[in-house]
Parts: sequence; C-alpha cells; structure tokens
Amino acid sequence: MSEKKLSGISFFERYLTVWVLLCMVGGVLIARFIPAIPDFLSQYEYAEISIPIAILIWVMIYPMMMKVDFKSVKNVSRDRKGLYVTWVVNWLIKPFTMYGISAFFFYVVFSPFISDQLAQDYLAGAVILGAAPCTAMVFVWSHLTRGNPAYTVVQVATNDLIVLFAYTPIVALLLGVTGVSVPWDTLILSIVLFVVIPLVAGLATRVMMVNKKGIDYFEQQFLPKFNQTTTIGLLLTLLIIFSFQGETILANTAHIGLIAVPLIIQTFLIFFIAYYASKKLKLTHDIAAPAGMIGASNFFELSVAVAIALFGVTSPVALAVTVGIIVEVPVMLLLVKIANHTRHWFDD
Repeated sequence: MSEKKLSGISFFERYLTVWVLLCMVGGVLIARFIPAIPDFLSQYEYAEISIPIAILIWVMIYPMMMKVDFKSVKNVSRDRKGLYVTWVVNWLIKPFTMYGISAFFFYVVFSPFISDQLAQDYLAGAVILGAAPCTAMVFVWSHLTRGNPAYTVVQVATNDLIVLFAYTPIVALLLGVTGVSVPWDTLILSIVLFVVIPLVAGLATRVMMVNKKGIDYFEQQFLPKFNQTTTIGLLLTLLIIFSFQGETILANTAHIGLIAVPLIIQTFLIFFIAYYASKKLKLTHDIAAPAGMIGASNFFELSVAVAIALFGVTSPVALAVTVGIIVEVPVMLLLVKIANHTRHWFDD
C-alpha cells in the first residue's frame, strides 16, 4: 500500500493507542466506582463467553467479512505458503516457546518474588493461553494492517480445525496433567459466533449489494460507511473487558507485572518468527501481517474456559490467563504499527 493511502488513516485510527489506554483506564474505574455495570453485564454469559462482548466482536468483524470474495478464497489454494507459516508457527513452535520462556522467568528470574507453587500455576496459565491461537480478534488486527480478508478467513478457519484435535494433547503434554478436556460448548460457540455468523452475514450483504447496486457502488460508497465500525467496536469491547477485570487488576497489580513479562516477550517473538518467515518465502504483506498476528494473539474464550474448568475461577492459573487479556491489545496495536511501517519490506 502506498504511503499516500497510509497517510489517509483517520485521526481516530492514527491515535488508536491513546483511545485504547483511555478505555482500559475507564474500564478499571467503572469496576471500582460503578460495579453495578459489570455485575449486570456479567449475567449475560454462556459457556464462558460474554454475550455483550460477543456482539461487539461481531460488530468488529462484520465489515471485514463483507470484503471477502469467494473467488479470492478459491485462489488461496494456489499459494498455500502463508497457511504453512501459520500452521508451523502456531502448533510446532508457539506452545513450546511459551513454555520455555515462561518457565525461565517464573522459575529463575522471578524466583525471589514468587513461590514454586505460584511459578507452577502461572506457567500452567501461560501454556493454556499459548496453545490456543486467536480466532476473533485477528480479524481486527488484519483489518488494521490492510490484510487480505479472504486469506485471513482461511488462516483462521484452518486453525480452528486444528484446535479440535491438537489443543488437548499439547496442553496435557506440556503441563504433565491428565484429564484435560476441551470445553466443546465454548469452542463450538466461539467458532460459530466469531467466524461462521459474521462470514455468512458479510457474504450475504456483499452479494445483495453488488447485485442491487453494482461492485463500484459497493466498494466505493457502501464499504466506507463502516470504516470506523471496527475501531469503535474494539474500544467498547475493551471498556467492558476491563470493567470485568478491574477488581482483579487492582488486587494483583504486582504479580500482573511479573506475569506480563514473559507473555509480552512471547508475543513479539512469535510475531517476528512468522513475519520473517513470510518475508523469506516472498509472501505479500497482506498475507504476512495476518500470519504474524494469528500466532501472536490468543483464543481467550477457550483459554479462560479451560483454566477455570481445570483449576477454578479464583486460581492463579486463571489470573495468568486474565493477564493475557490485559496485555494483548496494547502489544498487538504496537505490532500493527510495526507491520504497517515495514510494509516496504514486502513486494506487494
């Protein structure tokens, strides 16, 4: 994408990091001073998935799904290198680097500050988090990096299929525990809510508008109406998430900082492994950026459900998974900026 187009990013998107930080702080303040709001919203939950947050994620994803052309989806099979990068990084590298980095920090670097038991619990949370690549939010990161929507859909969809049979054995292997079971209701509902429904709705809208008004109207007049929808949905989602997690943040400030260190390092590492591999394979930027984003971000709904099922809602393991939610968005926004500023590395 040309520098001219990049410079055309709106004031709202240009200072997105500022709005994100304000929403994070606002969410914590709501939890502290107006707890009735998160208490009310938390009632609407099914299979560990917040329905209000699910709706907002749907609002974020829908505009991107309208850009998906099934003709482009068919073309993905002609060049699968981007899919290979995603699969190898997410399933053969990411869970094991998460284990190694987290174990080093929790058992060695932070050993003067936390007990062996806490180190074990935080490591378990990190592994549960790191073994599940992102399903929903990656569409937002792909949108912000001007990723190829059709290719991103296929990348996410194939990862969802791999989760079905790879997640449980990987977590069981790394944690050395038995009885790990995937909460199928959470997994299936997440895939339906965050992939199937918005994809069907987006495709239906695209077909209807193109048939009625033509492709030029659809691309030049209809799609621009949704330019800020993804960003607004992201900010409202953060406001709700941080209102839910506000008390946890205020009660565990010091340990949140410790847990965040290996999670942040892991996020950068996985992004750059996938991003660099994509560059070496001569992939275009609109495929390389989402490939890095999918591995770098995580499937929070699944991770939270597994952590709670295995260890309980108030466990240190669940806290470690929660920290992943806290740190991901600011870190991913930084990676979005890096991806956008390194676009010239790729021959688009």
